[in-house]
Amino acid sequence: MGRVAIVGKPNVGKSSLFNRMIGKKDAIVADKPGVTRDVKEGWVTVDEDNGTGFHLLDTGGLWSGDRWDALIKRRVEFSMRDTDLVLFCVDGREPMTAADFAIADWLRSLKKEVVLLATKIDHYKHEEAPDIYELYGLGFGEIHFTSSEQGRGFDDLQEHILKLLPAEEEDLDGEGMRVAIIGRPNAGKSSLLNALVGDERTIVADVAGTTRDSIDVKFDFGGRPFTLIDTAGIRRKPTEDVEFYSKLRAELSINRSDVNILVVDPFELGDHEFRIANLALEAGKPIVVAVNKWDLVPDEKLKEMETDLRQVLSHINFVPWVYISALNSYGLHELLADVVRVYDMSRKRISTGELNGWMTVWTQRQAPPNFKGRPLKILYATQADIAPPTFVISVNTSDFVIRAYESYLRNRIREDLGFAEVPMHLIFKSRSGDKKVRLN
Repeated sequence: MGRVAIVGKPNVGKSSLFNRMIGKKDAIVADKPGVTRDVKEGWVTVDEDNGTGFHLLDTGGLWSGDRWDALIKRRVEFSMRDTDLVLFCVDGREPMTAADFAIADWLRSLKKEVVLLATKIDHYKHEEAPDIYELYGLGFGEIHFTSSEQGRGFDDLQEHILKLLPAEEEDLDGEGMRVAIIGRPNAGKSSLLNALVGDERTIVADVAGTTRDSIDVKFDFGGRPFTLIDTAGIRRKPTEDVEFYSKLRAELSINRSDVNILVVDPFELGDHEFRIANLALEAGKPIVVAVNKWDLVPDEKLKEMETDLRQVLSHINFVPWVYISALNSYGLHELLADVVRVYDMSRKRISTGELNGWMTVWTQRQAPPNFKGRPLKILYATQADIAPPTFVISVNTSDFVIRAYESYLRNRIREDLGFAEVPMHLIFKSRSGDKKVRLN
């Protein structure tokens, strides 16, 4: 399976090209430089019948001149170690700059196969502009004219790419367990991802908001495949459009995940983490709390800080809590073991016969509430779904289900049936068709 990297200076349409080629809007696109800082990866399908295609990498803008320049260049160079082909993007409607020539020289030093793309060529007349001929001065021969907005030139480009890539086959279905790493900006999410996979896949810096997009990284643990999703830090009130879309992308990542690791900075904790946890709970996703930087907490403060953390996040005290250090890899094995456990737990099924047997035991231990001689009657129960575990309990009147008795049944399901650490849905359905849905 070939690997193709898109490179170029900022704002030449790399992310638009990436989105068009993979067929979905996976990379954030904005009319300003520096939006893409990490390396995103997607799959380009050329022939659906036989699964022909290649991996495509979207990289950060090179030679930007800003504070991220050195980090981005290092990240791109690292990612291109196992890349078979480079798509060098230049803005076909703007004159060449010193940055374009510098990138061309750098690519030649890497000794990679390079295909030169002139982007933003929305009309054939743009191919005849006088500035176009300057592109030949970059020294890569043939120029491929593309327009991500109009879709021009993509069929020919993909056919040319396949001719240049080595022929090999690989299973495309190994995505495995999808784990989103969520939390406030600069809590250590990217550092945790790098520590887990043992590879510097995302840029790490002591500046909040380094990761603007959601990054997918695949690896194996204990013989099981994982896809780690490093989300952009979720701010309470985004201050610019890109941050708004980063927050939206993080929420979408939660929705497509199987498990969420909530990374907590013990020195910065408040209702922000409460809200982030609720995003996962409302989506019915299991959570593992990873309290990062635990090695920096003084020994005499450990117990006090643990108590404070659990008070702030008391509504998720039922989920696993792991105290880690992404810097020195402390607690990471336990963290992944907990992720696997809650993943399996959220997919557990209980037969209708077993569930109703337990329901009889529970109602005998604590009788349902009685309203002036009219008791709540539980007729039968069934597990309707998994991930999240969803239980439908048929009753005579759903209005008779008070919060206290619903909590009692929820706790019994958690403790007696083995769902102690995952969110669940309870649906109380009456004969008349009325429903009460209780989340988590």
